[in-house]
Amino acid sequence: MLQERENAVTMKGNPVTLIGSEIRSGDQAPNFTVLMTDQSEHTLSDTKGKIRLITTVPSLDTPTCDQETRRFNEEASAFGSEVEVLTISADLPFAQKRWCGAKDIDRVLTLSDHREMSFGKAYGTCIKEKRLECRAVFVVNADDIVTYAEYVPEMTHYPDYDAALKAVKAEL
Repeated sequence: MLQERENAVTMKGNPVTLIGSEIRSGDQAPNFTVLMTDQSEHTLSDTKGKIRLITTVPSLDTPTCDQETRRFNEEASAFGSEVEVLTISADLPFAQKRWCGAKDIDRVLTLSDHREMSFGKAYGTCIKEKRLECRAVFVVNADDIVTYAEYVPEMTHYPDYDAALKAVKAEL
């Protein structure tokens, strides 16, 4: 049975329960299976040997998630090919593909956790009451060790961009 963390974060001021254990810096990164926009499967091991900046958002079709993903897309242009930027939500792959095309997102790989909430349960970002991802950021190094983890306390707020980007740069 998966751990449930009551009142772990808030959504518009209302506490929600997160399913799965909290991931911390120094933890081995759990594997997961999510869907790409073409509905093929994607796992952590698909980017083995690279630095991963992984963000989770409730839905790309909300203003905060839209701005966050676009910001990380811009920042990703400064990283070389050894860094993969992944944004995971419970949005359907079709919606993610449409959103990326409309917003010219070309450096962030959007991935859907809608089928099994595999990532959400493995990383403790699955919101029990809504079956969405909470807002979080993880940096996973080339050896699959988490070097940065942030669960944004209020989901309508932005993550600490500077801290996340500093964690990526420390791995380069």
